[in-house]
Amino acid sequence: MTYTEIVSMLESIGLPLAYHHFEEGESPDLPFLIFYFPNTDNFGADDKVYQKVQILDIELYTDKKDPALEEQIESVLDDHGVFYEKDETWIASEKMYEVIYEMEILYHGEQD
Repeated sequence: MTYTEIVSMLESIGLPLAYHHFEEGESPDLPFLIFYFPNTDNFGADDKVYQKVQILDIELYTDKKDPALEEQIESVLDDHGVFYEKDETWIASEKMYEVIYEMEILYHGEQD
């Protein structure tokens, strides 16, 4: 997947979206999505990177548990053939839930 394909996939969910974070004072009302690439798990061969594998985290922030919205996100990921793991936490200081979807994608930069 390319960066553009990832953005397009996430925009189809219809929530406010930002890479890594919203600027201070520009955070939208809940719910919203954040996505970023925290690290890689590249495959090597012949002493070089043979296949770039990016770890992609998608974070959903809500003020209450929203199973229907989570199902919508999971459906979009399923439709794009993305295998993911899911984790959830309550951020007491912010009074919001964070649902994290983590996956590995074969990253192709901006080449389609």
